[in-house]
Parts: sequence; structure tokens; C-alpha cells
Amino acid sequence: MAETGARKWIITITVVMAALLELIDTTVVNVSLTNIMGNLGATLEDVAWVITAYAVANVIIVPMTGWLSSKFGRKNYFAFSIILFTTASFFCGHATSIWELVIFRFIQGIGGGGLLTTSQAILIETFPKEELGMANALFGLGVVIGPTIGPTLGGYITDHFNWPWIFYINIPLGAIATFLTLTFIHESPNRRKIDDIDWWGIILLVIGVGSLQVVLERGESEDWFSTPYIVVLSITAILGMVAFIWRELTTAHPIVDLRVLKSKSLALGTVFTFILGFGLFASVFIFPILCQNLLGFTAQQTGLILLPGSLATALMMPFVGTMLKKGVPPQWMAAVGFTGFFLFSVLLSHSTLGSGIDDFFWPLIVRGIGLSLLFVPLTTMALSGLQGKDIAAGAGLNNMMRQLGGSFGVAIMTTFVTQRTAFHRSNLIEHINSFNPISAERINTYTKGFMAKGFPLQQAQAMANRALEGTVIKQSMLMSYMDSFLIVGVFFIICIPIVLIFQRKHEGQMILDAGH
Repeated sequence: MAETGARKWIITITVVMAALLELIDTTVVNVSLTNIMGNLGATLEDVAWVITAYAVANVIIVPMTGWLSSKFGRKNYFAFSIILFTTASFFCGHATSIWELVIFRFIQGIGGGGLLTTSQAILIETFPKEELGMANALFGLGVVIGPTIGPTLGGYITDHFNWPWIFYINIPLGAIATFLTLTFIHESPNRRKIDDIDWWGIILLVIGVGSLQVVLERGESEDWFSTPYIVVLSITAILGMVAFIWRELTTAHPIVDLRVLKSKSLALGTVFTFILGFGLFASVFIFPILCQNLLGFTAQQTGLILLPGSLATALMMPFVGTMLKKGVPPQWMAAVGFTGFFLFSVLLSHSTLGSGIDDFFWPLIVRGIGLSLLFVPLTTMALSGLQGKDIAAGAGLNNMMRQLGGSFGVAIMTTFVTQRTAFHRSNLIEHINSFNPISAERINTYTKGFMAKGFPLQQAQAMANRALEGTVIKQSMLMSYMDSFLIVGVFFIICIPIVLIFQRKHEGQMILDAGH
């Protein structure tokens, strides 16, 4: 039942706040890993599980939220998820060992996964059907801005306080969200009756999706299939997912109702949502590394560079929602969004080691506008054909596909950058020899510079070679990042004709449905 007046906007603030908490925590910890390693005496391999544990818990719980909301009541489940997330945040900050932190991050991810989809389902039922685009636009503020401002917030807190505070900051916000939930949010009138628990569905989901997420998160650092446990988990993921799909399509009471994919709008929408997740997380992953590892920006500076683009997204979201309400075809808006992402990728592919803040301003503005034109129309296309009890199940599948798209994007880009860096380094080294006058002159200049500082000839030559090697590595990394941006750009430009192939009649029907 749609809400009106002040209650409508209080509910909106509550659910957007909850979604924002969950999504900020997907990236807020990334820039604090070095501090966590030093404080808890962990290795780089160990501390990576802090990120992996949260991602695995998220991707397991997100598709189950529709069933859990029906089983326990959407309001109760939402409030419980906020409390679990907030409590786990407290214990994350109090962790005294790396594995204690990993365990509580997993628990935090279970609570956070429940927030994302349930927030969206509540918001969709809070707004009348003709304002579905606006509801998705408001929800999109958290989805798009959260992962972007996470590193900025994490960098600021870590630099000015200490890493536990990246978790403690969730506590007052979680308390406020819990109070507002219990006070203002009503139970969904479309709650379906749950008789039996699909234990096999739960087990197969945990095995299949959990194994897949671990492979995507850890595969590159473990050299993919040269590591036995990655091979085992890959096979487990394939078998588990096949068995899970078969189980959910044949059981009378599935834990994840895959039958909602009979809706063509949802089926096609989830595909494009996967693509959106790929581009969103891949670009968020590549750009901060470029800024911090090569251009010398701090985490806080990098976050501030990203901020104008996030503000552009925030300002565009209500406009996009209004355009959808007026009947602008969502597939055309999505095509413009894909074009914006392509332009952003092309512009950044021309970066150099001398690029500064001003060089990134307009490309990131274009990216921010493109994201708003992608998220809202794609989400609206996916969910506009669903009714009542199917909304939560559809939103869960849609959000899971976005997160899996992000995981695939980061995994593929990480591997691509590593391989292209090695490729470019090999090519550049071929030109460094005594017969190449340019490289010989560069080494001679470095040698004279070190000798002028008082180093003997032999040591100065060794230092000159190391300095040149450092230059080669930097240049190789830069070229690999530029290649990555181009790949992402080509990926999005290919999507434009695909999204326009949507049957106009089918899209017109979805818009018509959204108006009733």
C-alpha cells in the first residue's frame, strides 16, 4: 500500500540510509587494509579475506531476502538485518585478531545483504505505481554513491582516527535506522505464506554462489587454476549452481523463486543489471589504483576527485525518475547512459603520468550522468512487470546479478591489468640496451646524477639501472590501465544496439503498466 505525506519521506530516508550503510561498507575497508595488517599482525593474503568474507555473505543472502521477508515479515526482517549489521560492526571494530575480524565481517555481510533488497522492496511499495521510476531513482542514490564514497570516507577516518572507526561509525546510524523502521514502516500486505523450508535450496545456494564468489574474489591473487583449492571451488560452483537451479525450479516452496524470471522484463533487466555491475565496480576498482599507485594521490584525495561525479549522479537521479514518469522510453535513456560510460572510458584511456585533478573532472562528470541514466531505467525495466509478492524476489535476483557483475568485472580487470602490465614491460625492456641511443642516454643521465650526489661509478650505474626499471614498470602499469579503460568502453558501446533491440511494443507495455 502506497504511503503519503511525511511518513512516505521518513520511510524513504530510512531505507536509503540502510542501503547506503550496506554499500559503503563494501568499499570503505579497502583503503584501511594496510593499517589493519599492521595492527593485527596479518599478512596481505590474510587481510584480503576481510573483503572476501563480506562479499561472499552478501551474494549468498541477497537472493534469499524475498523468502526471508515472507517467512518472518518484511518489517521484522529489515529491522533484524539492521540490528545484525550494526552489532557486527561493533565487534568488527573490537576484533583482536585477523580471523576474528573476518568472522564478524561475514556476519556483517549477512545483515548487510538483507538491507539492500528489502530496502528496495519497501521503497517500491511505499510509492504509487506511477512513481516507480522516482522510487528506483532514490534507491539508486545509495547504490551508485555508496561504493564511490566508501574509499573517501575510509581514507579520511583512517588518516584522522583509526581503522576501527570505519566500523563504529555504523552504530549511531544503525540505531537511528532501527528506530525509524520500528516506528514508521508497516508490514507488507503482500506477504506470502511460507509452509516448508527449502533446506536443500539453502545448502546448494551457499555452496554454489559462495564458491563462485570466493573464486572471483581470490582467483587472480592465487594465479587462478594453478591453485588446487581454486580449481575445486570452481567445479563446486558449477555443480552447485546447476543443482540449485534445478532444485528451485522443481520444488513447490523454493528459497529463491526463479519462476519470476518468466517475466521478460525481469529476465532482460537482470542481464543488463549484470553489465551495469561489471562497469560500475570495474571502473571504481581501476581508477583509485591509477590515482594512488601511479599518480601519487592519497586515498582521501582520490575520493575527493570522485566526489563531483557522485554529486552529478545524485542530481540526475530525480530528473531521470521524472522523465520515466513522463513516459520517456527507458531503453533510450539506458542507451545514452551506455554512451556516457563509453566516453568516460575513452577520455581516461588518454591519461598520462602527468595527469592531474583537472584532467579527471569532466570524464567523471560524464560517468556520473551515465550511471544515473543506466541504473534507474534498467531497474525500472526489470521490476515494472512484477506485482505484490514477486517484487522482493525479483529485486533480490536483480541485486544479486549486479553484485556478481561487479565481482566478475573486478576479477577480469585485475587479471587483465596483470597480464597487460607484463606484456608492456616485456616490450619496453626489449628497447633498453646499449645499442639504443635513447635508453643509453637515459642511463648515462641517471648515472651522472647519482655520481653528483657522491656515489661511486659502479654503485651509481646499478642505481641508474634500478631507476630505469622503475620507470619501465610505471609506464607498463599506465599502459595496462589505459588498455583496461578501452576494454570497458568497448564493452559498453557493444551494449547500445543490444538494449535498443528491446521490443518497442514490450517496452511500451511496461511503461503503460507503470502508469497504472
